[in-house]
Amino acid sequence: MKVIVLGAGVVGLTSAWYLAQAGHQVVVLDRQQGSGKETSFANAGQISYGYSSPWAGPGIPLKALKWLTQKHSPLVVKPGTSPALYLWAMAMLKNCNDKSYQTNKGRMLRIANYSRQCLLDLRKEHAIKYQDRQQGTLQVFRQQSQVDAVQKDMKLLTDYGTRFQLLDVADCIQKEPGLALVKDKIVAGLHLPDDETGDCYQFCQQLTELAIKAGVEFKFNVQVNRILTENDKITSVDTSIGQLKADAYVVALGSYSANLLHPLGINLPVYPVKGYSLTVPIIDADLSPVSTVMDESYKVALTRFDDRIRVAGTAELTGFNLDIAEKRKATIAMVVEDLFPQAGDMTKAEFWTGLRPMTPDGTPIIGKTKISNLYTNTGHGTLGWTMACGSGKLLADIVSGQQTDIDPSGLNSFRY
Repeated sequence: MKVIVLGAGVVGLTSAWYLAQAGHQVVVLDRQQGSGKETSFANAGQISYGYSSPWAGPGIPLKALKWLTQKHSPLVVKPGTSPALYLWAMAMLKNCNDKSYQTNKGRMLRIANYSRQCLLDLRKEHAIKYQDRQQGTLQVFRQQSQVDAVQKDMKLLTDYGTRFQLLDVADCIQKEPGLALVKDKIVAGLHLPDDETGDCYQFCQQLTELAIKAGVEFKFNVQVNRILTENDKITSVDTSIGQLKADAYVVALGSYSANLLHPLGINLPVYPVKGYSLTVPIIDADLSPVSTVMDESYKVALTRFDDRIRVAGTAELTGFNLDIAEKRKATIAMVVEDLFPQAGDMTKAEFWTGLRPMTPDGTPIIGKTKISNLYTNTGHGTLGWTMACGSGKLLADIVSGQQTDIDPSGLNSFRY
């Protein structure tokens, strides 16, 4: 069967890879000149299986109001944005209760843990290198109230077989010696040993090469205009290089998926949540992060590459705007200077921003749609790379009509 995959970010790439492994003829379309050039380009660098949680949860509305008054806020809402934001926000608020949180986190952990195994298998079978490290994530808490709040998450982690350890300050420093200089700023930490790190962009390039060898055809610099249908079935995709036909179609366009599907009567509640990152060269490896450190107070992740530190965070609700705001740069710069003050050369910081495709319940949208030969793999929010391999393998099995390795219920567009 011929399958067209729309999007060559990390989720589109893994979809294409596993579809090819299932024996399909795969063509990938992307408007950029290469793969991984948008949201996958300079993300946090963390593969956070244990940190897979929905934003919508009990107490979040009150927290959000407090964040909006902070100088270094993890959340920014720009006034005058489109009605789509308000509809998305209202849907998110409906999920801010304990029952919905447990359901959504359970779904996310189901995909994340499966994705971990898929990535392990991929790395075992192929010599794929992307400055990867398998040394876990340390979520650091600056306040005792944060430690108290994480108890419910720990129960869900136990229920889904995710390993973790609650650490005191001394144990945090043992895991991340660079924190010794600022030990008075933290009270505890949650260590997730199965989490990983690496350069997502490099991963995309490696997987692209593997996919090409497996027979996947990539068409870059191609603009997708619209999807053409007839009798509840896609007939072709109208693009800047003409109408392209296939037997099945996969939309993996991240934040841009919703606009493409809306004319077809498929209304996906995927909103672009802008995130920022900076990358700095390391000047003292001993005072740098060993793996990923997540600052719970500011929702900023600091990740170690071979000779660089990637710092990423901030959720800015401002539509499809890709301007790099000075205030947001200041927030992520402040966190790395506060926790690892002597680690990187901040005079050489490179800033970047990208749009993370967020659903109101946090769970991605994977699988069938009401159009018989159309499938989606989008809405992964900040966890695109974390869930990419599992999402791609699950999607490929669904398209192929095969028994899936995990329960796909509650993951496709029909839950809305």
